[in-house]
Amino acid sequence: MSRDKIAIDIDATARGIRAGERAVLARAITLVESTRADHRAAAHALVQDLLPAAGNAVRLGITGAPGAGKSTTIDALGSYLTGEGRKVAVLAVDPSSSRTGGSILGDKTRMARLSMDPHAFIRPSPSSGTLGGVAAKTRETMLLCEAAGYDVVIVETVGVGQSETAVADMTDFFLVLMVAGAGDELQGLKKGIVELADMIAVNKADGDNVERAKIAAGEYRAALNILKPQSEHWSPPVSTYSALTGSGVPDLWRAVERHRAALTQSGEHAARRSAQQIKWMWTMLEDRLMARLRSDPAIRGEVRKLEGAVAAGRLTPTLAVEQIARMLGLP
Repeated sequence: MSRDKIAIDIDATARGIRAGERAVLARAITLVESTRADHRAAAHALVQDLLPAAGNAVRLGITGAPGAGKSTTIDALGSYLTGEGRKVAVLAVDPSSSRTGGSILGDKTRMARLSMDPHAFIRPSPSSGTLGGVAAKTRETMLLCEAAGYDVVIVETVGVGQSETAVADMTDFFLVLMVAGAGDELQGLKKGIVELADMIAVNKADGDNVERAKIAAGEYRAALNILKPQSEHWSPPVSTYSALTGSGVPDLWRAVERHRAALTQSGEHAARRSAQQIKWMWTMLEDRLMARLRSDPAIRGEVRKLEGAVAAGRLTPTLAVEQIARMLGLP
């Protein structure tokens, strides 16, 4: 394919995305997810072209303890938002999917309403790769969705551990879902997830579980009182809701709107976005360097030898790093 032909394809794809054509958007995301060098170059050119049309959406990150009902919550919240006239895109960050095959098909069955909604778009993370690579592709996918006119982008973290931090670093509002009656109401604190939260919401506040949900919310509220808020302009609230009945779901969105208004007025919203862009740049650079270590057979063989020497105690980690850096052409 000639250089001109690629440019024409990029222009046509950009026009289709700006026009909100779902099939074009889906193909563009597939291009972004590709590991081929020519596809990466075309994807970078496409994202750069669409950058002026992106950035205006509300970026909402959602995580939760197992059984907290993330998919059901996204289905209820997303359906509420489309009912209010908004367009919603749902993306998943799942670094574990290379082992498990991901969970997007299961998610779609649990997002029964949203998956059939013409004003919603659901997309899984790439099916393999490191967390950094998956997160980088999710960021680019987010920009494509924004350029396509989706004014709310929900990023769901499916994995565990650092995936929560990755999602918090690419969104405006980080919602942590909990559930009462799980045995240990403060389980989230053990993972440090609560420290990232802009809001904690206790799900399944329905039927006989309403009182337990209120008690759990009180415990989380007390726990948050001893943590320093991320922003001096926002104190994370704790609420109860039911994704099953829809009770309290609109309150989740109202909190997102209050948070956006408070941080926009203070200038913190713009500062956070700028800091996220810079962090994205460095994350992509680190991933690029690691990709070369993995893809270059000669370097990979030498790195294995160095690993063996370090493991056997014949070489210090510091000297091993210096040798690897020289192989990459770094001083």
